[in-house]
Amino acid sequence: MTRFNAFAKKEFLHIFRDYRTILILFVMPIAQILIFGFVITTDINDAKIAILDKSNDEVTRVLTNRIVSSGYFIADKVLHSESEIEGAFNRDRVKMVVVYEPGFSRRLDKEGVANVQLIADASQANEARLLTAFCEGIFNSYQTELNMMDGSFTKVIVPQVRMLYNENLDGVFMSVPGIMAMILMLVSAMMTSVSIAKEKEFGSMEVLLISPLKPYQIVLGKVTPYVLLAFVNAITILLLGYFVFNVPVKGSLMLLIFINLLYILLSLSLGILISTVAKSLMVALFMSFFALMLPTILLSGFIFPIENMPEVLQWLSAIIPPRWFIVSIKAVMLKGVGISYIWKELLILSLFIVVFIGLSVKNFNIRLE
Repeated sequence: MTRFNAFAKKEFLHIFRDYRTILILFVMPIAQILIFGFVITTDINDAKIAILDKSNDEVTRVLTNRIVSSGYFIADKVLHSESEIEGAFNRDRVKMVVVYEPGFSRRLDKEGVANVQLIADASQANEARLLTAFCEGIFNSYQTELNMMDGSFTKVIVPQVRMLYNENLDGVFMSVPGIMAMILMLVSAMMTSVSIAKEKEFGSMEVLLISPLKPYQIVLGKVTPYVLLAFVNAITILLLGYFVFNVPVKGSLMLLIFINLLYILLSLSLGILISTVAKSLMVALFMSFFALMLPTILLSGFIFPIENMPEVLQWLSAIIPPRWFIVSIKAVMLKGVGISYIWKELLILSLFIVVFIGLSVKNFNIRLE
């Protein structure tokens, strides 16, 4: 028994001496439960909307104040005509536009019926459903209060819901861009992350070290073969989405290809960075899988709206590359916008590539440890 206790004590000490094991055993479960707990929610918080008030009377102002004060919405923009609606969605990135018909209050008093149109960006189908449902609930509550005050139930506010970019609310319109981001990130990053780590572990790095190649040439040489392979994956996903699931491609095909190439380069450069940091093949695989998959699914806006997350996680999502890829790819495929609408996202993706390649070259050791 004494020998067993000594052996068990030795194993405990060995575990606690390895900080990587401590991270896996304690830090990762805590981080996962916190992220899942805050991210997975059906609540709506501070969704950006625009108001087009053709009536501008007392009732419409009260309704707008109730919408804003509910905590679910932020009145980000006031529109003056229907021609500004598309720009509000594409340029200002609002999630919904509320359109009051002319003479709203007068029609509600005299005819007993007034119409309000809710135009939602359905490229994120689940979020569009929630936004319109919450807004309809606010209208119904106000309608009930009016009827109780009058002692009758003759006044009706009729919300007319219109879904842009995905009229049938097909979930596949949302999932194809997100799945593309996840697959390209995982496959590209995992393929490249194991490359240098495998060279280190199997001892073949010595051959590279005695070659006349410079560190940046070795890094770029590792990336180059995978560019074509990942690009084939991207084209395959696009073709399946278009021909099998009827996901539209309304924008420029060349712009769509450029965005995918940019994201592939980013994913590959991130994989190279991981491989230069990892000490072994298993560590590289672990970092690629757990450090990339969960953030891509949870913090990129793929499934859960970023606006619903706590502010800390919203800031954290800003350094998640798939977030910017998904925004740009959806804008081109579903909305048909040009580069003038998504140049910021493309610039951010390009900056990520520069940073990852720079860190990879810096971390590349020219000596075996």
